[in-house]
Parts: sequence; structure tokens; C-alpha cells
Amino acid sequence: MNPYWLEDPVPARTNGRRDGRVDVAIVGAGVTGCSAALRLAEAGLRVRVHDRRGIAEGASGRNGGFALRGGAARYDVARETYGADESRALWRWTEETLDRMEELAGDALRRPGSYRLAADEEERESIRAEFEALDEDGFGAEWIDEFPRFHGAIHHLRDGTIQPARFVRRLATRAAEAGVEFREHDPVEDVGALDAERVLVATDGYGRALVPELADAIWPARGQVVVSEPLDRVLYDRPHYARQGFDYWQQLPDRRLLLGGFRDVSIMDELTDVEEMTPSIQASLERFLSELSGGAARISHRWAGIFALTQDMLPLVGPVPGRDAVWIAAGYSGHGNVMGFGCGRLVADAMLDRRHELSSVFDPGRMAA
Repeated sequence: MNPYWLEDPVPARTNGRRDGRVDVAIVGAGVTGCSAALRLAEAGLRVRVHDRRGIAEGASGRNGGFALRGGAARYDVARETYGADESRALWRWTEETLDRMEELAGDALRRPGSYRLAADEEERESIRAEFEALDEDGFGAEWIDEFPRFHGAIHHLRDGTIQPARFVRRLATRAAEAGVEFREHDPVEDVGALDAERVLVATDGYGRALVPELADAIWPARGQVVVSEPLDRVLYDRPHYARQGFDYWQQLPDRRLLLGGFRDVSIMDELTDVEEMTPSIQASLERFLSELSGGAARISHRWAGIFALTQDMLPLVGPVPGRDAVWIAAGYSGHGNVMGFGCGRLVADAMLDRRHELSSVFDPGRMAA
């Protein structure tokens, strides 16, 4: 089955045309590639985007539609691991990024907040520690001591839910209007063969063979998602996630239930770049869907997508070590809708010699040392 997101009408787009050599060739027409392309073109650079599929047909059209502030690590853990100043800067940057997405997204983005749920007492302790760290640093969160079927929750204020393919296709339309050329269904096997001054690899968990220098730093992982037929009532008014993010679900505007996760059912099998569904995880998703809906939901869509993990759960953004003309923006560890958009802008700014305070935190060189 095709992902639910990709059934959205594709907007009309006048493709920019760039004959000959360009300033930047981008591999990947997902959220990162389109975000970077728009930023670079608005700065006056000649940009061409290549993708082996259509726009948003990789991870940007195959995820759970969450648009969350913060990174993959819990905020209290991030402060201990990356440093207090760096973690505050990262969280603040994702808030600013989400605000910018809201300006561009139109009806593709809503911001009802999200619930991070404790599935047991141990998780309650860990998310309570996260809440206290967030509250201490002034980030918008509320503690919910009792939550039906769970052991407490954090209400993350102003988190969002996004129709990711709609958003990315709109970015592509704006980028094309700014002069970007898109070459869809155009596989790239060798970045050195692209006629460009510089190349940006923006494929996240796909295509890591294009940057063998970082192959050990980017770990592809598979996520599986199901969507139900519309229900007769609203059961969930914002994104929910539990078990450290291994379970996640939301109800869409047309009252369909979307849920994904359960990678831990066969976690080693899910460390792969093979984009296919598996019986064990699909069965787990079916059982959970029945629990969430009281047995009322019937599945209409199923799919799998690939994303990239990194060892420290921070993205890789900047020049590939040893290849100054090749850049990368990838490794969002499951938080690609917001971080992917933000890192596209960040890497574009770095190419324009506008360094961000997070540039050193995200430097790919840290993984090649």
C-alpha cells in the first residue's frame, strides 16, 4: 500500500531550469533537500535537486507526521551528554524552526501540543526528570500526574502534527519559483559525477553509500506505520508517544488513527535500509490499533520508511571529512520533520559562510575522529 500522506494532490509547479554547471547539487528531494534548496536559491545560488523518486516520496512521505520540539535524546539526558548550554541552544533552535515551519506550512501543520506518556513506573521517573529539566530552563511543558492507562505524562506545549508530504511539496514549489531545478526519478550513484561546485547529500537513512567516509556513523533504521479508516469520533486530540518513543500515535483531521513503532519487537531486523513491512511488527501494530480504538478501527494503509540513527543521536551537518566539496545533512534519529527542515536551512547557511552556534555540535568531523 502507498503511504497515506502521498495520496495528497501534488501541487502544480513550474520547474526551474539550470543548464550546465550549478553552484550546489542536492541529492534528496525530501524536507532537508527542499529546505536547503530554497534557502540557497533565495541567496542567489544556482541549485539543482536530484532524487531517485518523486518529491517527498522517501522518508518525508513515510513517517508518523509528528512535528516535535527538541531532539532524540531526553532533555535531561541531553544536558548531561552534550552540555547545558548546547542543549538549551538545540531546544531553542527547534522551537524557532517549528515557528518558521508554521509560517510556511499553511494547513499542513497544526500545533495542539503532544503527550509524552509513561508506560510504567520506571518511565514515569525518567520523564519526570525530563519535565523538571525543561521547567528549570523555562521551556513550555506541563506535568500530568494521572493519565488514563498510563503512569503520568508530559504535555509538551506547542508541539505539532504535520502532513509531511504536503509541507515538503509546498517547499519544493517555493524553491522552484526561486529558480531551483528538480530532477525527479533521477538516481545518483556517484556525487563526483554531478556537474556542481559543491554537493549536498540530504538522503538521511537512504543512500549512505554516497558518503562512505561516514558509513559507520549513519545507521539506517526502518519504521513501520499503519493508518485506519476514519472513526466515528475523536479519541485523541494531539500526538501521543510512549515507551521512549517506541509507540506513537495520533488521530488525523479526518478522524483516522495513525500509529507506528514497535521496532523493539525485532530491533536488530529493523536496523536496515530495506524498505519493506514485516509480519511481526505489523501484527504488533494491529493489536495496538485494536486497543487504541476499542476494536473499532480497520486498517486502510500500511507502509515502511527508512531513517538514520547516529551514535550520539545528533545529526551530521557540514562538510564531509576529507571532501570539502561534499556536504551532508542527515542523521535525525527519528525526528526528521522538524530537524530535517532546520538542518536544511543550517547547512545552506554554512555553505553561505553563515555559521550557526550549533554548527560545531553537528559537525560531521566528530564522527570521523
